[in-house]
Amino acid sequence: MQEHLYALIMAGGGGTRLWPLSRRAHPKQTLTLFGERSMFQLSLDRLRGLLPMEHILVVTAAEQVEPLAAQAPELPRENFIVEPEGRGTASCIGLGALHLHRRDPEAVMMVLTADHFIRKVEVFQQVLLAAATVAQRGYLVTLGIEPTYPATGYGYINRGAPLEPAGDFNVYRVARFTEKPDPPTAETFVAAGSYYWNSGMFIWQTARILEEIERLMPELGETLTALEAALSAGTYPQVVAEQWPQVRKETIDYGIMERAEQVAVIPVELGWSDVGGWAAVMALHTDEADAEGNIHVGPGAQLPIDSQGTLVFAQTPRLVATIGLEDIVVVDTPDALLITTREQAQRVREVVEHLRAQDEERYL
Repeated sequence: MQEHLYALIMAGGGGTRLWPLSRRAHPKQTLTLFGERSMFQLSLDRLRGLLPMEHILVVTAAEQVEPLAAQAPELPRENFIVEPEGRGTASCIGLGALHLHRRDPEAVMMVLTADHFIRKVEVFQQVLLAAATVAQRGYLVTLGIEPTYPATGYGYINRGAPLEPAGDFNVYRVARFTEKPDPPTAETFVAAGSYYWNSGMFIWQTARILEEIERLMPELGETLTALEAALSAGTYPQVVAEQWPQVRKETIDYGIMERAEQVAVIPVELGWSDVGGWAAVMALHTDEADAEGNIHVGPGAQLPIDSQGTLVFAQTPRLVATIGLEDIVVVDTPDALLITTREQAQRVREVVEHLRAQDEERYL
């Protein structure tokens, strides 16, 4: 089976929730937020020993190919698939599936992300192999993260009837997908014990996902058919440049998963985070906190006086002193400084929106 096993890493996002560290020229996946490796490099590291580099494809924007290739010189250059512009995860995955299916019609594709964090790498590899066996039965498989608290920032997957286990993992039909809930609903989901966080990671045969795209998103299916013909005719660059901007923006969840046939979920605990904001970055560094919960990352130093639960994430060598602060996030870059509460840190995208409205491109 493993000779037909491939990974498709989606690496096209901008990560505005991590401004001012994340910018257009330095998107989230290229940043080093934990340890010495970038988010993209960590996504490749998690696959070492499971797949050869030749079996890892990356879908990204044209301007991100060079930075990503520089971080992963062992990855074949032809394995970078350029998406002319972002049109949502459905089209991104469809484009990757098209290229991979041409390479190997028997391919099983693991759709992964370049900007998530996973602590339990061995379990991650084991569950991917288990999911691949379920995918070979014709199922579209998603990984459901066992919730550790009633999160309102994630979508949820409600499991249905049990299916045949795969390895050491239980497998269930998916009863339904639910978008980000309000706090009372999230508490109900976690208490029920049958709901999981939607990880955004999927495993399936390329033939199956292309079949579902043709059935459920026929316009995208027509575009992919035209692109396949263009690949054979040698006119792909022109055709993709002309047709891709016309593709309707849609997520894989809305476009396919919520209406597809034979959808399965494998619950797993991975030490997973989508690193969706500064509070999440802080959670990754809790082991480095001082006795008062203060965390400093980067050069320079932090001097916390009567301060608790503060994060100072610095790109500069200067000293950052805090006095009488609690649950404050400070992100210090050479040309921009962010100061917010941990509770309000998700609103950083409002800063990006204001800067965009004011044409302050130098800060974007």
